[in-house]
Parts: sequence; structure tokens; C-alpha cells
Amino acid sequence: METLVANVLLTFLVFIAIGIIVLRDLLGAVILLGVYSLIAAGAFVVMDAVDVAFTEAAVGSGISTILFLGCLSFTQHKQKPRGHDSLAALIFVVITGGLLIYGTLDMPHYGRADSAAQTHPELAVRFLEQSASEVGPPNIVTSVLASYRGYDTLGETLVVFAAGIAVLSLLGLKRTRREDEAPEHAPGDTPSADVDERR
Repeated sequence: METLVANVLLTFLVFIAIGIIVLRDLLGAVILLGVYSLIAAGAFVVMDAVDVAFTEAAVGSGISTILFLGCLSFTQHKQKPRGHDSLAALIFVVITGGLLIYGTLDMPHYGRADSAAQTHPELAVRFLEQSASEVGPPNIVTSVLASYRGYDTLGETLVVFAAGIAVLSLLGLKRTRREDEAPEHAPGDTPSADVDERR
């Protein structure tokens, strides 16, 4: 049953992707992109990847949709017709897709008992027992995402890093504004005393 639901959701994703390519209404394409992300999040939940599903639903269907809608407010909702299609772009997409499919041939099939996660259970024990000493953070999920799966989650790490830099920048800007708005004299000081000392 789980495989059937996953296949149905993946089939929906294929049809929605084709609809996004064919559709000339940019607003409709943005809506389909949001639906695509929600269905992808559902597929991740079926595959027991709830953490990835949360990220996809929040970033793909939430923030990205809001940003796209904000961009559409500065432009037209209809795509302008082009005189000719780029053959080079089509060839590039076909070659890239073929390479991606070729790269999945060495991956274990979905649900296989002889996959790396199943044949090396000692890795999970190591993560649980030694992540604090090897990586540092007490949260095991943070250690797995930021260190053990660092290359796999490099994009998420960059997003979190950028968000942290943005928060620090905003806090620094707010502190600078408070210092600029602060009075030059303390509440107990009087400007007349300073004038007398200068004289």
C-alpha cells in the first residue's frame, strides 16, 4: 500500500511538472509550484522522511511561493511569446536528466533490506553514543545534518548560515541605531557643568 501511494504521488508530480512547463500564466505556474511542493512533501512523509517533508513544505510551498508572488507584483502575469525555442537548452536539459538518471542506477532500490542503512546498523549506534564527543552539539539531529551528512545537506546548511548572518546583521543594526539615538549626557549630568569646566 505504501508503494502504491508513493507511485501515485510521484505520478502527480510528473503531470504537475508538465503543466508548469506548458502553462503561460505565471500566476498559475506559481500556484502549481506550491502544489508540487506540497505533494512532494507528502511523498517524503510516505517514505518516512518527515524532516525533509517539513523543509519542503516550509521552504518550497511556503516561503518560495510568497517570494514568487511578490515578484509577480512587479511584472506581468502572462509570459511573453518567444520567436524561437533554444535547441541548445533542450539538449542541455536532456543530457543533464540522463546523467541524473544514470547516477541513480547504483542506488539501492526503495525498501531494500540490503541497503547501506540496513546492513550497517553500527552507524546508528555510533551516532547516538558518540555524536556529542565527535561533533559537539548535544542535539543528535544537528550533528547528523551538519556533520555526518554535511555534503548531503550542504544546501540546508548554507540556508541556516545565511539566516544566522541576517539575524546577526539585524541585531547589530538595531544596536547601532540605539547607540545613535542615545543622549550624549547621562540623566544625572547637566550640560551647564560641562560648559563651566570648558570655561
